Amino acid sequence: MQTFKEVIKIGQLELRFLLDGDDTNNQMVVFEFLIPPGAKVPIAHYHVDVDELVYGLEGTISSYINGQRIEVGPGQSCFVPRGAVHYHDNHTTENVKVLCVLTPASIGPAYFREISDLLKAGGPPDPKKATEIMARHGLIAAV
Repeated sequence: MQTFKEVIKIGQLELRFLLDGDDTNNQMVVFEFLIPPGAKVPIAHYHVDVDELVYGLEGTISSYINGQRIEVGPGQSCFVPRGAVHYHDNHTTENVKVLCVLTPASIGPAYFREISDLLKAGGPPDPKKATEIMARHGLIAAV
C-alpha cells in the first residue's frame, strides 16, 4: 500500500509527495504527478539551482525542454538540467502519471502549496504574485 507524505492539488493537477527535503537532508524531492487530459504543467520556466527527472508511470506526457518536444511514456524518462526552459503538457485523452525527482530539494511542497493557494483565491491568478512565488523558490518564468 502506497502512503504519501502529502497530497497537494493545483487546479486539476495532483502532486503526491513521497519524499521532501526533511526526509533527504535537503538533497531531493520525489513526488507522483497526476495530469488529466488537456492539462498544461505550468508556464515555461527554468530552475536556477535544481535538476529535474521525469519518469513515466502511466499515459504519455509531452515534455518541452529548450524548445524540443520529448514524449515520455511508461518506463521512459527525460532529464531537465537546471537552466533549461521547460514545461509539460498532456495532449492525450487519458490521465498521465509521472514520477518527478528534483535535486536539491529547494522546490518542494512549500512552493506547490503557495501556488495552490494563489489559484484557490478565485479568478485568474495574479501574474506578479505567481512570479514572486516562483522566484522565491528558484523558478524563473520564461516569457
